[in-house]
Amino acid sequence: DVQLVESGGGLVQTGGSLRLSCVVSGLSFDRYAIGWFREAPGKDREGVSSIAPTDGATMYAESVKGRFTISSDNAKNTVYLLMSNLKPEDTATYYCTAASYLPSRGLELKQLAYWYWGRGTQVTVSS
Repeated sequence: DVQLVESGGGLVQTGGSLRLSCVVSGLSFDRYAIGWFREAPGKDREGVSSIAPTDGATMYAESVKGRFTISSDNAKNTVYLLMSNLKPEDTATYYCTAASYLPSRGLELKQLAYWYWGRGTQVTVSS
């Protein structure tokens, strides 16, 4: 069975940092990209960032560029999302997700491309 388990969410003040972790089991990092999406109350789920562990390719939403950094530890089957300079508008439930990946096709942050999802971890940024 494929499992993605997020952790690291919490309550932080504006300007603070958090690091989310996603432990992945049941699929190969060689053939999948791992993404982070978020969903705030009353808003659509949006793609935040994605990484292809096999070649290190990364992608970020414009709203988080320069503030968030995605990385992977392939030996641990774990993907991290380091979130810095957090803003109240970053408040959301953050989901880890996996999509099949081909280097020739590249990364994308379209929800329909992602097949497997974790249960999410809550991030709350206070003003």
